This record gives sequence, C-alpha cells and structure tokens, in this order.
Amino acid sequence: MKCNVEFNEPVSSTTEVKLYRARYDAAWVSLEGVLDEQALRACAVNSGDINAMRPLNWDALRRALGHERVTHAVDRVTARVDFHWRPETLLNLAPQGFTEELVRVRRGQMRFREHLLKAQGNLCAFTGAAPAQVLEAGHLYSYAQLGTHFEHGGLMLRRDIHRLFDDGMLAVRPRSLRIDVAPWLEKFPQYAQLHDEPLQLRLRDSQVKWLDKHWTEHRGQ
Repeated sequence: MKCNVEFNEPVSSTTEVKLYRARYDAAWVSLEGVLDEQALRACAVNSGDINAMRPLNWDALRRALGHERVTHAVDRVTARVDFHWRPETLLNLAPQGFTEELVRVRRGQMRFREHLLKAQGNLCAFTGAAPAQVLEAGHLYSYAQLGTHFEHGGLMLRRDIHRLFDDGMLAVRPRSLRIDVAPWLEKFPQYAQLHDEPLQLRLRDSQVKWLDKHWTEHRGQ
C-alpha cells in the first residue's frame, strides 16, 4: 500500500487489552542508571514483549538488584507490602475516600521508637532539633533482612533524612563520623549544606559499627 492514500470509508475495530496500574507510594526507590537495557530485558517475563509496560519476573529482578548491591530497593518493597497483588488492592482514582490493604507491620517498632526518643530526645542525628512528629526511628541496618530491633541499632531521623539514609543518598564516614552527601543530592541546598558536617550527637560503639556497614554497602569503600 502506498503512503498518503485515503480510504473511502474508514473501518474501526475494538480490541481487548490488558489494563495495568502502577503504584508509587512509600516503597518507591529510584533505580535510575542501576540496570542497563540488557539487564532489565533479561528480567522480563516475555523476552519478545514490545509493550510500553512489561511484566517482570520478580525473582530475576531481585537477583539483578542484589548483584548491583542495591538490595535496599527490594527491602523497601517487601517490608511494606503483601506482594500477592489482588485487583481490589489497586488504586482506583474514580471513587474518593479510603480503602483497606494488607501490609506487613514491624513488631516492636513503637517501643523501638520510644527507646530511641528517650535516649536521643527531639533531635535528628543529621540536622538537629526537630518536633517529635517529624522524627522517625531509623534502623542503621536492614530490618527487613534481620527482623530484629537492636538496642543501639538506630537513630532518630527526620522523615526525609530517614528516607535518604535508607537509600544511601546520605551516609556517615566511619572514621571521621561526618556526613557524606551523594553527588546527585548536592543540587539541593538544604542537603548539600550537610556535607562534611558532624552528627548532632555522640554515638555508641555499636552504632558506629552499623554505620560502617551502611557505608560499605552504599559507598563500597
């Protein structure tokens, strides 16, 4: 058929397609640049799929991320969500209000927070004094992997600082105990000014050891 040829009577047809919905909530982790095209295609359920949205093999993706040492991305998802998705749990923007979901709850999290808040006070370890409402009990290790609240295994962190620490955007140099800001984060002045600053409290030896492991995981040095 030649181009630019018009039909006398256009013919329309209806084809059923699969509907996919994506959720971007508290489990979102940016993985830009972590996996190249070839590695990502290898995780596809159907290798020949050309759709814009393609189902991935979860186990293959988890292994690929583990190989790139970004298991925190997997932990963030599995720690928050029952991974057996059902249609009724998907976000529907038409009706407003609330819906119920199955989530995994960390046992003892409230007591862990109370313990850290009592020991540390209304203080974010990275930025200083802050209202208790914006402070979270941040584990210095992957709770999703260990499943244990160690007595001195955490710090009170402002909510945004907590998230950036979990993702490795903020880390602490083990020897100097000064804050290291990832290059990507330096374009934001409020975080760039934290670079090379000391923490706002004196750490216990066990906390320093956990921070050392966190540094090795995210900085590899």
